[in-house]
Amino acid sequence: MTKGRMEAFSDGVIAIIITIMVLELKVPHGFGLEALKPVIPVFVSYVLSFVFLGIYWNNHHHLIHAIKHVSGGVLWANLHLLFWLSLTPFVTAWMGENHFAKWPVAMYGVVLLFSAIAFNILVRVLLAVHGKDSVLATALGNDFKGKISLVFYAAAIPLAFVSVWISCAIYVLVAAMWLVPDRRIEKTLAQ
Repeated sequence: MTKGRMEAFSDGVIAIIITIMVLELKVPHGFGLEALKPVIPVFVSYVLSFVFLGIYWNNHHHLIHAIKHVSGGVLWANLHLLFWLSLTPFVTAWMGENHFAKWPVAMYGVVLLFSAIAFNILVRVLLAVHGKDSVLATALGNDFKGKISLVFYAAAIPLAFVSVWISCAIYVLVAAMWLVPDRRIEKTLAQ
């Protein structure tokens, strides 16, 4: 399989995940602004998840452009990432429908953590295939943002049982860290 085919498949899966999430947004009963109030938690959780999926899509795109080919291990690592991302609609809906209750917020963090771990595994497998002197290895460097994201997610999960708002603030913080596209790969490819 070519890297282009893997990228197209991944793009399609992420697009379907986003579509499933938006279908969870139910039309409110009523016609005034007051009718929107019950759906605010669902909408907020949707926006957060949409941003996370956009971040993964963007970074996945950059990864694929920094490599030359894929292997069987890369394909499996990519499917592992897509598996965890595919759970996003479930935890997003659960968190929103239950107005950010402790267990749904913690489980949302579990999916975020395992998605980040899966992305890290994909990167490690790509590095193993392409070598430590590859464009990808040069571009990624020590990947501080990737490592600190794992720490933040791991901390946010148990913190959901102390304060869901602290956990949610951590999720927003990580999203904000990644919202600005990672230019390391673009800069390295331009050289």
